[in-house]
Amino acid sequence: MKQGATPVFIDPTTDFGFKRIFGTETNKDLLISFLNELFQGRKVIEDLYYNKNEHVGDTDEVGTVIFDLTCTASDGEQFIIEVQRTPQTNLKKRMLYYGSKLIADQAPKGNRRGWGYTISEVYVIVLMDGFPMPDSSGSSEYLHDICLCNRDSGEVFYEHLGFIYVELINFTKGEQELAVDLDRWLHVLKDMSKMDKLPMYLRKPVFEKLFAIAAYTKLNKEERDMYNASLKNKWDAESIRQTAILEQKKARKQGLDEGREEGRKEGRKEGALSIALKLKKMNIALEDIAQATGLSAEEIEELK
Repeated sequence: MKQGATPVFIDPTTDFGFKRIFGTETNKDLLISFLNELFQGRKVIEDLYYNKNEHVGDTDEVGTVIFDLTCTASDGEQFIIEVQRTPQTNLKKRMLYYGSKLIADQAPKGNRRGWGYTISEVYVIVLMDGFPMPDSSGSSEYLHDICLCNRDSGEVFYEHLGFIYVELINFTKGEQELAVDLDRWLHVLKDMSKMDKLPMYLRKPVFEKLFAIAAYTKLNKEERDMYNASLKNKWDAESIRQTAILEQKKARKQGLDEGREEGRKEGRKEGALSIALKLKKMNIALEDIAQATGLSAEEIEELK
C-alpha cells in the first residue's frame, strides 16, 4: 500500500495488525493454523493458551510484539512457544535470552531436587519483516529451523529447544507457486495489505476468516488511528533501515575509491623512487634528479 492510500486490508506485519490477527482468544484458531504449518507435521497443536507473562525491558520497545503461549499437542503433550514480531537489533542473542528465560521460569521456587528438571519443550518463533537474518551470507532461505546439534555430525543433541525464523524478504513465490498452506500463509503475511479482495487461490475457511478480520472497514475510529500509527512506525523504521543501508554503501564506495587513489599514488611514488635510484647510480646531479622525478632532495639522498 502506498503511503496515504486507504487500504482494503490491514498489514499483518505491523504491531497492530499482528496483535489483531493472532493475539486474541477468539482468533487463536488462526495462530494454531499458522504454527502448525511452521512445524510441518513435527508438532500438531490442537489448543493454545495465552500466558500473561511480561518481558522486563521490552514492553516499551517499538516494533516488538511477543506472545507467550502454552500449547497442547494432539497427543496431549504440552509445550511452550514464544512468537515474536521483532526488530533486528541483537536478534540472535535476544532470541537465545527469551528461550532461556522460558526454560528458567519453569523452575520451582523450592524443592528443586524433587523437581528433577522436568522441563517442557520450548520453541521461539520469529517473524522477520523487511530485514535479513544476521550473518546469513546472502542465503535465499526463508525458513530457518534451528536446534542444538553436534557440530561435527549434525546429529540433534537436544530435541526440545528450537528456534524458527521466518525471513519474509526471501519469500518470493508467485501465485502459481503456492503449493502448500505454509506458502499461502507467508504470501498473505507479506502481500495481504496490497490486495483489494480475497483471491480465489485463498478460498479456504481459515483465510476467509483472516481476511474478514483484517478488513480496514471493520475498524472503528480508535482502531484506525492505532493502525495508522502502527503503520507509520513500520514505514519510519523501514526508512531508517534503508538510509543506513545507503550510508553503508556510500561509505564502502568512498573507502574503495580512496584505497584505489592511494594505490595509484603509491605506484607513482615507487616508480619515481626507482627512476631516481637509477639516475643516482649514473651520478646525475641531485637537483636534476629532483626536477625529473618530483622527489625531494632528502628522499633522493636516502636512496641506496
